[in-house]
Amino acid sequence: MEKPFFVETLEKHDPQLLEQMQAVQALAAGEGALPQKIKTLMSMLGDAILGHPEGVKALAAQARAQGATEEEIRETVRMAFFCAGMPGLVTATRALEG
Repeated sequence: MEKPFFVETLEKHDPQLLEQMQAVQALAAGEGALPQKIKTLMSMLGDAILGHPEGVKALAAQARAQGATEEEIRETVRMAFFCAGMPGLVTATRALEG
């Protein structure tokens, strides 16, 4: 999987910040009471609400690799519409392209 541009930038310019960001990400997104697949779908929902289509697409692919079904992807897209209206729906549909 290709690294996001900001990771490459931080590797070059601020590896200490990258290390801290990755530690928080591992704490939040790692296996716990909620399975990683669910946390990835939640992250996809957040990116849809915030208007990050490429993040939605990448997270949908990650969720599929973690075992998410197409129905789970569709339901997450529906939640984006419920939470953020048309802007969330438009962004979230990038998840359906995979």
